[in-house]
Amino acid sequence: MVNQKEIRLKSKPRGFHIITNEIVNQLDHLPENGILHLFIKHTSAGLSINENYDPDVRIDLNSIFNKLVKEREPYYEHTLEGDDDMPAHAKSILTGMELSIPITNHKLNLGTWQGIYLCEFRNDGGSRSIVATILS
Repeated sequence: MVNQKEIRLKSKPRGFHIITNEIVNQLDHLPENGILHLFIKHTSAGLSINENYDPDVRIDLNSIFNKLVKEREPYYEHTLEGDDDMPAHAKSILTGMELSIPITNHKLNLGTWQGIYLCEFRNDGGSRSIVATILS
């Protein structure tokens, strides 16, 4: 069986944000076993799974991404939407737009220290939409 729901996330500042509980709380019911597939409907943000305990990891990841893909590079052609826009598009390619997570015993089967991240690459990206598809 396939169930699908669009999840709306509140606006968040640039950075890496744990959204595991936000996702789970907006889902009606997780089956005994299955797969949760998440797809973000944006080109300037991404999804990832990473450390859910130490907030320094999220700070460091933001610093790493901002160093890897800098703003205001002279070779950027796409500049009309602000200094953070073209780098946000490039960063979203690095993280990706989708995740698949196993569901076991009605719970996401994540590792002890794993959480779902919204990778927000714009200074003010606004609310974000994620399509959640449950396959059971």
